[in-house]
Amino acid sequence: MAEPAAMIQVEVAFATPQKQQIVTLDVPSGTTAAEAVRHSAIAKDFPEFDFAGAPLGIFGRKLSQPESTVLQAGDRVEVYRPLLIDPKQARLNRAAKARESN
Repeated sequence: MAEPAAMIQVEVAFATPQKQQIVTLDVPSGTTAAEAVRHSAIAKDFPEFDFAGAPLGIFGRKLSQPESTVLQAGDRVEVYRPLLIDPKQARLNRAAKARESN
């Protein structure tokens, strides 16, 4: 008879400008980042966002293959939203606005 898989605790995080949520869950050892997001059911709290295929990261490091990245105990999987504006353009806009106000 096979032994049950050891369980590890991980977090799944997602945020919008209005709301953030971190879900703590216990998953079997060997769970991937994408599986953890699905198991977290965080999508229920953000029905306006399409979680399928969303970029994922662990502690701010974007994952190139979330379907095959196996989690370690204590990892926080972050679901990333698409950027509304390129960061370089946002900096240029802020600099231009600062010049106008001086």
